[in-house]
Amino acid sequence: MAVALKIAVRQGRMRGTPVTVALAALALLSAGVSFLLGPAHLSAQALLLGLVQNHGMASVIARDIRLPRALLALIVGAALGASGAALQGLFRNPLAEPGVTGVTSCAGLGAVLALYFGWLGSSLLFLPGFAIAGALIAAAILYGLSRSGAGTMALVLAGVAVASLATALTALALSLAPNPYAMSEMVMWMLGSLRDRTLDDLYFAAPLVALGVGLLLSAGRGLDALTLGEEAAHSLGIDVHGTRRRIILGVALATGAATAAAGAVSFVGLVVPHLLRPLYGYEPARLIVPSALGGAALVAAADVAVRLIAPDGQLLLGVLTAMIGAPFFIWLIFQMRGAQ
Repeated sequence: MAVALKIAVRQGRMRGTPVTVALAALALLSAGVSFLLGPAHLSAQALLLGLVQNHGMASVIARDIRLPRALLALIVGAALGASGAALQGLFRNPLAEPGVTGVTSCAGLGAVLALYFGWLGSSLLFLPGFAIAGALIAAAILYGLSRSGAGTMALVLAGVAVASLATALTALALSLAPNPYAMSEMVMWMLGSLRDRTLDDLYFAAPLVALGVGLLLSAGRGLDALTLGEEAAHSLGIDVHGTRRRIILGVALATGAATAAAGAVSFVGLVVPHLLRPLYGYEPARLIVPSALGGAALVAAADVAVRLIAPDGQLLLGVLTAMIGAPFFIWLIFQMRGAQ
């Protein structure tokens, strides 16, 4: 068995490298197409010149509108993909991901509360701060349940319950919104969108997502050891509780920042790691970077799709990812039941 596992891991590494390169290329290509799309009909040459030179309105559009949206698509997708891979490895559950476990919903609730009480006028840090706090609460609840011995289905049901409560509280805040502007902002965060994002959103989200993904990568050795069970991980000298804390904090930072930037974009962390896992063997830590790249490619491509399908902006990013991810989630549950 040990020899077979080593062979499978080695084969996964050999197959994984070209796939990782292809995912990175696909993410950059999708972001490039996103950069070129928009209501202002500017050529690629004009946009590129606007990035590097002061080129009038082309510079404003390229630097302040197109570039933040394209880069945020990559950052949000990377955060959700990496978080999904880490959660699935931590809970040893292919159904775990920020949306299904309630992390995204709680992060969205935190952002909505910051909007509802009008705290953005005091500091722009309130929105990402409350989003991260909400994500941390949801992740801590699941962490506590996993430590108490809750099974796979119990964790999924707990995540659904947490997400439902967060959604209900968000709907309550929406119904009590003090003005139409606040209501429209809350709806945008509930449905997920990269429309009208600025460089400020990029500057806030990028460092937090980088820190969160960095924490996930730093816990890689412990994450791999946990696949053998807690006792085996302890015997290998792994600080199990420290590993779990780093993963939960990393997921909260990455998901909270992504949600603060783009709203609730669900199912990315479920679909991408599941599709890539057969190509990367049996080491969960090795799946984090490919899942980040795959998530970046998926969100960037989905953002391109919503603008091509509905140029008037009526179709939002989170709606499209949910339409893709929800049927996949149901199919995955049937697959798991059939394997039992």
